[in-house]
Amino acid sequence: MADSGDVLVPRARWCASFGSKLRGFTFRRMLEPGEGLVLVESKDSRSATAIHMFFVFMDLAVIWVNDAGLVVDVALARPWRPAYVPKAPARYVIEANPSTLERVQLGDTLAFVVLD
Repeated sequence: MADSGDVLVPRARWCASFGSKLRGFTFRRMLEPGEGLVLVESKDSRSATAIHMFFVFMDLAVIWVNDAGLVVDVALARPWRPAYVPKAPARYVIEANPSTLERVQLGDTLAFVVLD
């Protein structure tokens, strides 16, 4: 996190292609702590960063981040729910282990950094 230097999701997969975003965590039954996805859009949008939980068999922490790196919404997404839409436009959607929600809140600033 840019505010503290903490790494929020150390093993996040960057998903910028249509196929990688579509697949997401569908059909997965378990997620390890520290594992996650970053779904990337070309610009801030509410509709483009909405997610569904069809065929996702576990709860997910969902964190919406705008182009400036500001956390604009968070949610605990439950399996088989039709839609989660952020309250404000976002460019990035972080999907991670539910425990991640304990470490982030609205208004935090996040930076995306490649770790070796």
